[in-house]
Amino acid sequence: MSDNNPNIGAVIIGRNEGERLIACAKSLLGNVPHLVYVDSGSTDGSVERMREMGVAVVSLDMSKPFTAARGRNAGFERLLEIAPDLEYAQFVDGDCSVQPGWIDCALTFMENNRGVAVVCGRRREIRPQTSIYNRLCDIEWNTPIGEASACGGDAIYRSAIFKEVGGFNSRFI
Repeated sequence: MSDNNPNIGAVIIGRNEGERLIACAKSLLGNVPHLVYVDSGSTDGSVERMREMGVAVVSLDMSKPFTAARGRNAGFERLLEIAPDLEYAQFVDGDCSVQPGWIDCALTFMENNRGVAVVCGRRREIRPQTSIYNRLCDIEWNTPIGEASACGGDAIYRSAIFKEVGGFNSRFI
């Protein structure tokens, strides 16, 4: 579905993510026709690497505090400039990768459930054994499957609903 669906785009946010950012972009390229990377002051060549991969880049004004919400909102605005009729937006942190099949699965669910505003999946830590912090994140992210009243930022949103509520609250870190 996603290869033929021009109405989905994705926003990656990050700063100095290195190879994780490259893996993130690769997990989306070919799955979404519109991809934007929002950079929060990287010094590791992230901006240049994304441009080399053909990804649209937004560099946030460094004089204002960075928040994930601010980055996601800026990326969404750029997506709408690229594709004004965008129906869906996938947001993802630059240190994460989207699993094969996720986009198609989520879009199919949203098409079959028109009253759903956002769909998120099970987030997993790649190496939970690396540290206690990685393990705690993996445990915290093990949420029940089904309807939820909240989710993290890595999810697919209906663009119309996202616009209607004014995006993410950029004052929240």
